[in-house]
Amino acid sequence: MSEEVPASVFPTVLFGRYGSGMPPRISLDRARRIALGAQGFGRPRPSGRVDVRHFRRVLRTVKLIQLDSVNVFARAHYLPFFSRLGSYHRGALDRWLWRSGEVFEYWGHEASLLPVDDRRLMHWRMERGLGWSRVRSLESEDPGYIRAVYEEVTRRGPLQARDLPDPGVRDPRSMWGWSKGKVALESLFARGRITVADRRNFTRRYDLTERVIPVFDGEPPTREQAQTRLLMQAARSLGVATADDLADYYRIGMTEVRPLVRRLVAEGELVEVEVEGWSKRAYLHPEAVTPRRVEGAALVSPFDSLVWYRPRVERLWGFSYRLEIYVPAERRVHGYYVLPFLLDGDLVARVDLKAERKAGVLRVRAAFVEDGHDPVRVARALGAELEQAASWLGLGRIEIGGRGNLVSCLRR
Repeated sequence: MSEEVPASVFPTVLFGRYGSGMPPRISLDRARRIALGAQGFGRPRPSGRVDVRHFRRVLRTVKLIQLDSVNVFARAHYLPFFSRLGSYHRGALDRWLWRSGEVFEYWGHEASLLPVDDRRLMHWRMERGLGWSRVRSLESEDPGYIRAVYEEVTRRGPLQARDLPDPGVRDPRSMWGWSKGKVALESLFARGRITVADRRNFTRRYDLTERVIPVFDGEPPTREQAQTRLLMQAARSLGVATADDLADYYRIGMTEVRPLVRRLVAEGELVEVEVEGWSKRAYLHPEAVTPRRVEGAALVSPFDSLVWYRPRVERLWGFSYRLEIYVPAERRVHGYYVLPFLLDGDLVARVDLKAERKAGVLRVRAAFVEDGHDPVRVARALGAELEQAASWLGLGRIEIGGRGNLVSCLRR
């Protein structure tokens, strides 16, 4: 079992340089352990049945779960829970996410699932709405249509765009080919007037916000107050982070983040530190813990908050990572849907996976071990994790492809 030690219990080690007027220095190894502990990888997976209490713990830890429509291996929102908890019932997770009233969808870090208590912190973003050109054009050119769509949701919700009496034609030139009705629904969603009641085949069904989740009363926090709170939540979920890392977590602009971070340091809410090998100053959450060691294996989604910000991943592990879904096939280096593999606190490999559900096969299209790691040890751990993933997804067998420097060991 990993042991967690609050940073404050070893002040002479971590904070001993304050007397010299210099920020305290953290080794890269410690920064990795702090980061992993903050993301929920510093504790073992549950040994018994996984239930709602475990789902709540993951969301409390990472604060938001990114959504994405890609379903090559598994839906993006399923994987952060699997990485931290191991096998669980996906239907039980879906019921909690969309039926409990404890979670809501919004634009957090891209499309995300967030604790409902954080909805107040998104009021400033709701006031701003979406900046996409089609949304802005419709809001300015045909607000009456948007009002009509809102009234339709009021009468008949929950519904999706195709349920509208006048959904409009799909525009093949726009992102995702949205119809006029879908644009109107997304405008209302971004402004908080409607929300996602549930999803069917991953398609959003919208209803009035007050019919889906508790809505906040009273005066919402100001933009600055909300962003300050979000930055502190990001700091807690990252453990130790640069200003860029903090800004990326909830996608807040750097021009707003810099003065807020300076103020948080001055007020003692964040501790300014140096991390070995990092060219930029970093900031430690005062309640961050350092696991004495991080043990265990996990497949990590490309949309997991551990690896959202690729420059941070490279700083922490020297792991250069790029999602190649939108790269032409002939130019891909590692594959289409490649997941990093975490083993005992280090990113040691990457694997391109595809779930062929009708055939009941988990296909490993490529597997690569990182330089400096024992391929036999990595393959043994990765094989065990792939077996658990296949079982979790209800796939009967695993087939190993021929690409990558790890596949021969993985076959054995």
